[in-house]
Amino acid sequence: MCRNIKTLFNFEPPATDEEIRSASLQFVRKLSGFNHPSKLNQEAFQRAVEDVASAARVLIDSLVTTADPRDREIEAERARAKSANRFATQPYRPLKADV
Repeated sequence: MCRNIKTLFNFEPPATDEEIRSASLQFVRKLSGFNHPSKLNQEAFQRAVEDVASAARVLIDSLVTTADPRDREIEAERARAKSANRFATQPYRPLKADV
């Protein structure tokens, strides 16, 4: 679940409220263990998502850096290359039992 949380600081253009809310939702899902909470827990779950999103916005807006802003397209390409390398298909090698 949490691998979907992306770095949101120091991008041009800055992180949107929707990106922050999506990351907050993933974080609350991970903490709670719920993908979709029951009706009894729905209110607490949504409140937690909003609280985390609010805290994340304050954090991102408060951080400072001297580094140049990162380009979203370049970072997306790096992520795709990393994923392709990680999940590259391996050639079939028969097991000893198959031979």
